[in-house]
Amino acid sequence: MPDLLVRSFAPLLLALQPCFTRPSFSSFWALACAWILCSGRRSLTHIIQSAQLTRFKHYCSFHRFFSQARWDLDQLGQAVFKLLLPFCEPELLGAVDDTLARKSGRHIWGAGMHHDPLRSTQKRPFFAFGHNFVVFSLQVALPFAPNKYWAFPILVRMYRKRQTTQRAPGKGGKLERKQTGQATASQYRTRPELALEMIQIVASWIPQRTLRVLGDSEYAGQSISRHLPANVKLISRMNMKAALYEPAQKIVTRGRRRKKGNRLSSPLQTAQDKKANWIKTTVTLYGKQVKLWYQTIDALWYPSAGQQLLRIVVVRDPSGRRRDDCFFSTDLTLAPTQILEIFARRWPLEVCFRDVKQFLGFEDPQNRVAKATTRTAPLIFFIYDLVLLWHAQCGHRQAAHSALDRPWYSQKASVSFEDILRTLRYATWQEKIFGDPALDARTRKILQPFVEWAKAVT
Repeated sequence: MPDLLVRSFAPLLLALQPCFTRPSFSSFWALACAWILCSGRRSLTHIIQSAQLTRFKHYCSFHRFFSQARWDLDQLGQAVFKLLLPFCEPELLGAVDDTLARKSGRHIWGAGMHHDPLRSTQKRPFFAFGHNFVVFSLQVALPFAPNKYWAFPILVRMYRKRQTTQRAPGKGGKLERKQTGQATASQYRTRPELALEMIQIVASWIPQRTLRVLGDSEYAGQSISRHLPANVKLISRMNMKAALYEPAQKIVTRGRRRKKGNRLSSPLQTAQDKKANWIKTTVTLYGKQVKLWYQTIDALWYPSAGQQLLRIVVVRDPSGRRRDDCFFSTDLTLAPTQILEIFARRWPLEVCFRDVKQFLGFEDPQNRVAKATTRTAPLIFFIYDLVLLWHAQCGHRQAAHSALDRPWYSQKASVSFEDILRTLRYATWQEKIFGDPALDARTRKILQPFVEWAKAVT
């Protein structure tokens, strides 16, 4: 295998070996190491060139690894899941969301126009051309930072838009080239349907344990809430105009038994009620103590969750800077403040999306083949997971040596993925450059400033 990274990283790669054949595992080993060490744009050709992978294999082997090799993303996700279990709490916490990988070019397979949340506002939505990936992650607190949660993506699905018959302008125009890879009627799945599929897979891996799933309002509808496995509990955001009902009363009358009781006030009406009694409290959200008011009720959201009784929490910011909001949980044993604090742990998945795009080049590969398109970007998530696991196992001991002196970050108290990635690279350079016992003291003195300089530019 190509000896590119520090030796302590090898056990993590070897743990994934059963997911590959022998030739594909050597390609995976080389690509994972090269991806971590590469700087700049991470197209596949740049990855191969920057790490000089052609010394180990022909460059076509690395392209075939994504487009033809026999390996499965779900099996790889299960292997990473097993590595994470020792760090998980008895009740597992998961999150589901989608992210946009912006692309350009007419030949990009499966790309389409998708809502761009970073550029959109409440009044004006923006759309961008690219790939949309639905991601399921485990939210885990690691020993080196027990008060901070990290998102570990373990399952990924690419959302493909429904195939249309739109044609290019002009008389008898041809089908748009950008429609390449759109899903047929039998292949099409909505984002909530893709999320439910991943939730069911993870729940089947741990049938004896509880899995709490966090999702935004897009993942609160009946596509998910009515089909959850028995060991899964959902916490999500609710529409302020949601139609709420009392549970159906068990009264024997003629005719069909009622499925829901009397209509209740919507969360919006509850928040606008001037006679409502708000409960004032302070909770820990996103690492800060936040003062808020809330009201709670157990009711049915029949159009979404059917006859499943929900614990609903309507929240108000007393400072008036944030608009009223509403959250719900299918687990009635949770207190309202617990629902809010647990839902806030969904945010590390958004941080993960930023990190893989900014530091691992999630949007850089330009695949034109179907299999390569659905594999390349998800593999970057698994590389992200391995880097975090390495830091949790042994890298945190070397963090002090790789830290940069940044006096303008006087209040920084937690480690970031950029710090972790720098630590892994620094440990690799120290081992590869200074691990040779034949290296004399003068040469070591000359090379040390270059290592310190390289630490700052990554």
